[in-house]
Amino acid sequence: MSFKSFISNLPEVKGPGEKKLGFSTKLKWTLIILAAFFIISNIPLFGLSENALSQFEYLSIILGANFGSLMSLGIGPIVTASIVLQLLAGAKLINLDLKSHEGKQFYQGLQKVTAIFFTIFEAAIFVLMRGLESTPGLEFLLIFQLFLGGLIVILMDEVVQKYGFGSGISLFIVGGVAWQLFVRAFSFIGPEKTIQPIGKIPVFIVSLMNGNITESMIAILAILSTILIFLIVVYVQSIKVEIPLSFGRVRGFSIRWPLSFLYTSNIPVILTAALHANLQLFATLAQRATGHATFLGGFNSQGVATSGLSFWVAAPHGGILESMITNSFTWTMLVQSMAYVIFMILGSVMFAVFWMKTSGMDPQTQAQNLASSGMQVPGFRRDPRVIESILERYILPLTIMGGIAVGLLAALADITGALVRGTGILLAVMIIYKIYEDIAQQYAMDSNPIAKKMVGN
Repeated sequence: MSFKSFISNLPEVKGPGEKKLGFSTKLKWTLIILAAFFIISNIPLFGLSENALSQFEYLSIILGANFGSLMSLGIGPIVTASIVLQLLAGAKLINLDLKSHEGKQFYQGLQKVTAIFFTIFEAAIFVLMRGLESTPGLEFLLIFQLFLGGLIVILMDEVVQKYGFGSGISLFIVGGVAWQLFVRAFSFIGPEKTIQPIGKIPVFIVSLMNGNITESMIAILAILSTILIFLIVVYVQSIKVEIPLSFGRVRGFSIRWPLSFLYTSNIPVILTAALHANLQLFATLAQRATGHATFLGGFNSQGVATSGLSFWVAAPHGGILESMITNSFTWTMLVQSMAYVIFMILGSVMFAVFWMKTSGMDPQTQAQNLASSGMQVPGFRRDPRVIESILERYILPLTIMGGIAVGLLAALADITGALVRGTGILLAVMIIYKIYEDIAQQYAMDSNPIAKKMVGN
């Protein structure tokens, strides 16, 4: 059996028969998968012994994971596979014609094979390197459960891509971030199941009543930084460049086609954060396996990086603002913050360019899509090359500037010490905004049969 035949026989979610699904159908499947995500996240792994799961807390938000459950791997294998393939494609180590239908189909199949491989690999690494310690004799059963959960996530991601709004990756991140944000803002249940202020809002109120100015300031700054990041991201997300287009089949009818300033949306920062999360994951597992810190990084009992590469590409623990209030600020924190900002910006720009070129967002593909929908530039003949030449002026600069913006925003949000990891807040806001746009566009199309017919759907 050839490799292409093997890829074509992999388990997959069959696409819809209709060319364009309706609003209600997409909304239904999106909500079903979101509910399934929360259900799977609360199914505990059988054979799991006592574990210090708190050390993986920094990974749970970025990877949409809930360690100790079937959702322990989260979207890790999917984004890791995407990172690896994009790096290989960018280095020309794999030569695929991503502009052809066959090339894109093969790339998607290759990505699924790679995701399944990393599901098996990460499940084995977690268990055998005692990241998730199993009951003696049940190691392979635990690995199988992790693999099963990872495979379900891959298939659920396909369901959302084909039948819902956005992607499963984005949906699972939003679900995880929303839950963490609610808990850290309002929780009043302590570690020993006792009633005590844990969330920042109860902590702020109680500290203010008790006259503890330091604690109340730390709590209110975390709340305000979360709100500020939310507002900034919403504003940046709304910045667009509009290109005038007209429908050749309908004389006198024109539109302004928007290109978002954050052209590749949240994908670059998802991949950069996943790369960072995987680095910290393997550094943690390496330390547990060897019994000492490695060049990848050393961690304390709370899972905070204290040395090595993981330390220099991470935001200071607690954030700079908290360290200033508590008089624990050091110049090392400033250097660490600068290194983290540079890492996030460079990573986001690199993945933004790769994603633009491999996901059909390049000028040539976009021009062909617009031309096939009957659109043209007013005053010019109907030719995809005309649209492509205009799009080339905007798409690459927007891709680079958008990558810089999301990387900088994510880094600054982490450094200021928001309620949850700043990267998680950034991702959640951008994902929700994108899903809102998709839902609004789909609803408008379903409500306007004339517009739906003009674009050929």
